[in-house]
Amino acid sequence: MNVTVQWIRTSWTKQSRGGPGAALRNAAPVGFVLPAVAPSRAHVVRMHERDGFAPHGDQEDLHDVDVRLRESDGRLLVLPRVHPWYAVPPRRRRPPAVPLLPGQWVRWQLNYRFSSLAGKQDWSYWTDTFNIAHGPVDGDAFLSEPTVHVDERGPLR
Repeated sequence: MNVTVQWIRTSWTKQSRGGPGAALRNAAPVGFVLPAVAPSRAHVVRMHERDGFAPHGDQEDLHDVDVRLRESDGRLLVLPRVHPWYAVPPRRRRPPAVPLLPGQWVRWQLNYRFSSLAGKQDWSYWTDTFNIAHGPVDGDAFLSEPTVHVDERGPLR
């Protein structure tokens, strides 16, 4: 399968729900320049409030990225997975998989709210942004507007 994947996870706590922390978080990029990524690997970027939302990039195995990728009739079908225990905020009916022709790409965004099962930890939050292209793309491709944008972010209260 010829695919280019960039997965960005931005994580925060109550401290960045409003004010300067939220402004800094909301200014975090949703796309980065791609480094040379080995086949069957994904470019993964993590940003967290504890270090001022500075990006930290790495490569991970494509199978470790929470997204379903399948080729069918010359198209790449893309559908991020949402596990039941991460289903907060409540989501309406999920959109279907996005079919991409060669050279097209999708930016798919989801957000989550999570607390410990025992309720002993404060809420934590994160947004996952998946930039996924059918085939190879230029290193700066994910800095531009996507062919398709799916925004499944909901209210986090």
